[in-house]
Amino acid sequence: MATVSSSVASLSKPLNPSISSPKNPTIFNLWNPQLNRVKSPQTLSLKSPSISHLFIKPLKAQQSRISSTPITSLFTGIVEEIGEINQLGFDKPDSFTMKIKANLILEDINLGDSISVNGTCLTVADFDKQLAEFSVGLAPETLRKTSLIELEKGSWVNLERALRPSTRMGGHFVQGHVDGTGQIVELKPEGDSLWVKVKTSKEILRYIVPKGFIAVDGTSLTVVDVFEEEDCFNFMLVAYTQQNVVIPMKKVGQKVNLEVDILGKYVERLLSSGFVNAIKSS
Repeated sequence: MATVSSSVASLSKPLNPSISSPKNPTIFNLWNPQLNRVKSPQTLSLKSPSISHLFIKPLKAQQSRISSTPITSLFTGIVEEIGEINQLGFDKPDSFTMKIKANLILEDINLGDSISVNGTCLTVADFDKQLAEFSVGLAPETLRKTSLIELEKGSWVNLERALRPSTRMGGHFVQGHVDGTGQIVELKPEGDSLWVKVKTSKEILRYIVPKGFIAVDGTSLTVVDVFEEEDCFNFMLVAYTQQNVVIPMKKVGQKVNLEVDILGKYVERLLSSGFVNAIKSS
């Protein structure tokens, strides 16, 4: 018994004699390495800040939030399905609602989901899988900014669900925030392809470049030429695309929704902010 007592007493002693023992030492101190750790002096090395810190206001540290919710406000411009307008109009004095018949889109639909309708990001307000339709509400600004106001019962629309992290990026980043509309001025077949020429405002045309991306009615397309003197640009639809989007169904004179590549806007913003000049002068 004396041997056990002496062993316990020896275990209760600090492993490092330079560290004072706590008031009530116990055997459990062995399981708390913090009590036995010797603090050594630390040397701090200062790093010169990057030049961008001189111009960019640092963001406040925020707590990391881990969520399994998929991205709900970004699209690829690859049309998943062509839907049919089943009903649209004011169901209430100040509420413009549109009901769209679809199949693929309804497979995993939920209330509040974002759906691109002819390139316009709209929120699912209601759906009925038995009737194979879903409803979206349109704000007054949406009706003013897009060509959706020209739709009627029986019209066809491009549909795409929001991008998920696992989705392949087959087109380009499309936000579903329509910049404005364009008017089809020419439809010209060549072989089994179709040339489409669109006229738009100078404000939108400034962001359109040959071989650049543009979303037309939510379809990711590559610009072929830009005609500055006509305020026009054109693109070509191959046979497969013609069969899977609504653009070939439209006639000369009809409008299409346009969303320019967001990268062009960011570059313009960066240049106009004086950031580049500040770096050059430094």
